[in-house]
Amino acid sequence: MLTARIEQELNKQLNREFFSSYLYMSMAAYFQSVDLIGFANWMNIQAKEELIHAEKFYNFIQERGARVTLEQIEKPQTEWISPLAAFEDALKHELGITDSINELVNIALEEKDHATNIFLQWFVTEQIEEESNAVEIIRKLKLMKDAPGGMFMLDKELAGRTLVLPSAV
Repeated sequence: MLTARIEQELNKQLNREFFSSYLYMSMAAYFQSVDLIGFANWMNIQAKEELIHAEKFYNFIQERGARVTLEQIEKPQTEWISPLAAFEDALKHELGITDSINELVNIALEEKDHATNIFLQWFVTEQIEEESNAVEIIRKLKLMKDAPGGMFMLDKELAGRTLVLPSAV
């Protein structure tokens, strides 16, 4: 069983994961609108991954005998001044998610909820990958500056991303 505090905080994170998916879908739509189809693909895959993360929280909350509480999803940003700005926003968002996951771990430890702590360790590791992926693309975008050939090559690279389903928690 989850304590009321853990249940409330896990539900907040569940809703953050849904917002993350919504944000990345918005970024995909932006990239689609500026004819960066590979960038749009990358963000669509990212949006799907976030839905998987939300589902993990949803299932865990229920498996622990608690109640899932879905909240309204706020409207995400829809325009960016450049692909670099979009990826910088994605990194900023992921850093915020990392902070919220780390705070959840702290709460689980305070509450002596070892099962929740173990569950959250998958997300701690996942956030390292999430941040690293965004940083790598930001570095490439900064390196190429305004070179259209570089943008074309990166767009082609990002078009190759496919959804990899995570192993069980």
